[in-house]
Amino acid sequence: MMSIQEERRDELAKHEFMMGPARGRLAVTLDVLTDALVLVGQHGVYCQSARQPGKPAMDIQLITKGITDAKDLIQSVMRELQS
Repeated sequence: MMSIQEERRDELAKHEFMMGPARGRLAVTLDVLTDALVLVGQHGVYCQSARQPGKPAMDIQLITKGITDAKDLIQSVMRELQS
């Protein structure tokens, strides 16, 4: 299995060049989390809650919240680094 640095080498190089090393890596991290959020969202369509029809299962809701919260924290760090 390839490391994230190998797997996303071109994307990392592009973002690090445009934004600097720290912000560039954080930007790629946001992309990885966004990809995970999309996959979890798609899974949530098929794993519906028995207690709350029309909503994803509770574990899917918790995973989605965790990923969204992580993205918010990373974005706040990027804003702070920009200052």
